[in-house]
Amino acid sequence: MVAIQGERGAFSHEAALDLLGPQTQVMPRPSFDALFDAVKEGAADRALVPIENSLAGSIHENYDRLRSRPFHIVAETQLRIRHCLIARPGAVLEGIRQVASHPVALAQCREFFARRPHLEAVAAYDTAGSVMDLLRDGAVTRAAIASRLAAETYGGQILLEEIEDDPQNYTRFLLLAREPCPPPGAGAKTTVVFTLQNAPGALHRALGAFAARGLDLAKIESRPLRGRPWEYVFYLDVLGDPAGELAVALEELRALSGEFRVLGSYPRRGDSA
Repeated sequence: MVAIQGERGAFSHEAALDLLGPQTQVMPRPSFDALFDAVKEGAADRALVPIENSLAGSIHENYDRLRSRPFHIVAETQLRIRHCLIARPGAVLEGIRQVASHPVALAQCREFFARRPHLEAVAAYDTAGSVMDLLRDGAVTRAAIASRLAAETYGGQILLEEIEDDPQNYTRFLLLAREPCPPPGAGAKTTVVFTLQNAPGALHRALGAFAARGLDLAKIESRPLRGRPWEYVFYLDVLGDPAGELAVALEELRALSGEFRVLGSYPRRGDSA
C-alpha cells in the first residue's frame, strides 16, 4: 500500500502506477504530514512524495520533512504533467463558466484562461478532488483541471487535453519506506542531508570531495536551519556506485559535516518520461 497526497486520480496516483505497476494500491491522504504519518504508523508500506517540478522548482516543505522523518528514499520517478479540462458527461465547452483545480495547476494553465476570459478559475485543495467534487454534485457549467486518470476514475468527460502552458512540465517523485532498498549498483543516485560550519570555504571543501573523484552532482538544495538565522542545511543528489568512489567521498563529507545523514541510495530514473 502506497500513501499519496490527494485523492485517487491525482498525479501522485498516476506516478505510483507508472513506477510500481497498474495493480498498485494507493492510500489517499489529505496532506503531506498525513502522508508521512501513514508510513510512520504502519498504515501504508511506502509513500510517494513530490519533491520538485521542472517549472515551479523544489517543494521545500517536503525537503524539510525528509530531514525530520526517519525514512529512506528507495526509488524515484518522473511524470510528465498533462492537464485536461474535465466536465460532467454531456457538458459542452461553450457552456463552461467556472474551472476548479489546485492553485499550481491553475497557474500552469494561464494561457488557457487568457484565451478564455469568460472562464472563472476557482482554487481547490486537489486536482483529482476537484473532479470528484464536480462529478458528485457540480453544475454542468463547471469543469475541473486534472489528469486523464482523474477523469477515468470518477467518470468525467474530457473536453480538452494538454492545456498546460509548457509541455516540458515534469514532476519528480520520491518513494519512501521505513527500510532502505538493496544496494542499487552503478546506476544509482544517492541523496544526503548535511550541515556545515559557517566558515569561509566550507561548502567549497565539502563539494570538492566529489569533484576530486569525478562524481556528478545532480542537484544541490539549501534550506534555512530553524533557530539559527542565516545558517543552512544542504541536500545533495550525487550519481555513482555507493560501493565505489562515492563511499569514500561521502565519508570525507561526513568528517566535514555537523549533521550528516544518507537519505537513500536508489536506482536512478531517466531524465524524461
